[in-house]
Amino acid sequence: MITSHLDYCNSLLASLPACAILPLQLVQNAAARLVFNLPRFSHVTPLLRSLHWLPVVTRIRFKVLTLADTAAKMSGPSYLQDLIQHYAPVQPLRSAAAGRLALPSLCVNGSRPPDCGASHPSSPVVERTPHSAALS
Repeated sequence: MITSHLDYCNSLLASLPACAILPLQLVQNAAARLVFNLPRFSHVTPLLRSLHWLPVVTRIRFKVLTLADTAAKMSGPSYLQDLIQHYAPVQPLRSAAAGRLALPSLCVNGSRPPDCGASHPSSPVVERTPHSAALS
């Protein structure tokens, strides 16, 4: 029950800072201690591993990558498939065959966010994804 509430809309939390995700991690830690009936100051990492629960940040990243993968394989919802753009390098590169996805544009429907004209930093999800886990 707790994990389903933690997973609800967690893809919206992908770009939040760690201080905003920390309360969710504390809830997950408390739930793990509750399952094992342990005191408040006991270590949580072994409990999370024995329950096969990923930390909240990793759960969020996994959910976003899973949604992107299903949309890239054209098996996801159509509204997500419309947002997926495959990366096409300007020059011929060896990485062109890796099946990578392009970062989405920040400009939507003519709106102009403050940093729309500037180059935006890449998403933390894309940055931390190892090359071997690239979407194909």
